Amino acid sequence: MAQKVRIKDIAEKSGVSVGTVDRILHNRPNVSKSAREKVEKVLKEINYQPNMYASALAYNKSYNFRIIMPRHDSETYWEEIEEGAMRACEARRDFHIDVTIHRYERFNTDDYAEKFNEILDSAPNGVIIVPSELEITKQFTDILHLKEIPFILLDSYMPDLRPLSFYGQDSFSSGYFAARMLMLLAHDDKEIMLMKQTKNGKVASKQQANREVGFRHYMRDHFPSVTIHELDLPLDKTREENEATLEKFFHNHPALHHCVTLSARAHVVGEFLLRTNKRNIQIMGYDMVEKNAVCLREGSISFLIAQHAYMQGYNCVDTLFKAIVLKQEVAPVNYMPIELLTKENVDFYRRTQS
Repeated sequence: MAQKVRIKDIAEKSGVSVGTVDRILHNRPNVSKSAREKVEKVLKEINYQPNMYASALAYNKSYNFRIIMPRHDSETYWEEIEEGAMRACEARRDFHIDVTIHRYERFNTDDYAEKFNEILDSAPNGVIIVPSELEITKQFTDILHLKEIPFILLDSYMPDLRPLSFYGQDSFSSGYFAARMLMLLAHDDKEIMLMKQTKNGKVASKQQANREVGFRHYMRDHFPSVTIHELDLPLDKTREENEATLEKFFHNHPALHHCVTLSARAHVVGEFLLRTNKRNIQIMGYDMVEKNAVCLREGSISFLIAQHAYMQGYNCVDTLFKAIVLKQEVAPVNYMPIELLTKENVDFYRRTQS
């Protein structure tokens, strides 16, 4: 084991005081050029590797991290993200890290701008962003770049914004995989249903749109004769309105047995199928939230594709910590696993942080 190098040892080799070495190691002012050169020469000779963890603790600085993300219901993908982020904050409490979440209404650019201005006014040390449209998000990330405030993109990857890092699935590959898994069950079917949940006619995220591109790419290449019926269940509709829409749809398509949604809300259809005892129809969807898990165990959902939402939230905060507090290099792109859950293995799905 390499011998531990003390500040006292460096001071003796350099011919300067312990206080001078401490100021140089922590990049503090009031050090003469000659003293700095002497210390840096010794540091190079002994190949000194600073303990950034201990230095960060000793510095005793507070850090202000902000998250901007959509408003959401309980038991959703976004709730898992929040829980992971707050767990990471708790894990790093000795470093005086504070994480504040700003929630915006999807597709409301005014609300997004208002929340982002709140973040800018708070003088954050780092920001985690679930993007809105590219143009509106870029207006604010450009400001972050000017202020040299690092930011991480979550859920939707927009490389033009030049983030410090990204966490999320490879959405095209994920959609392609979803189609392949669905067609293991529906390979003899002539038609399938693609359920979308939208607001003002738009799908909820760029990630979902890219999943659909991958999904349709697989279907075009391997099952070009299968008819894909789109069904829109707007986010602002009541359960009764959704059920009336679903009842009419399945009545008009009696030969349809398999459905897919590229969002976390497969349970909207799954719960309807259970209540109406339509055992010859199944849906496939995304994310291990409890409502989906119940339908998976009961058989109205055939597959779920998991993407470790909790770990995405945790890793985003932890990556800001490593980059800003510990001054470490971080990976620029971090794709999450594309994992398939069934009723046989769903109870073994675990978060990797507790």
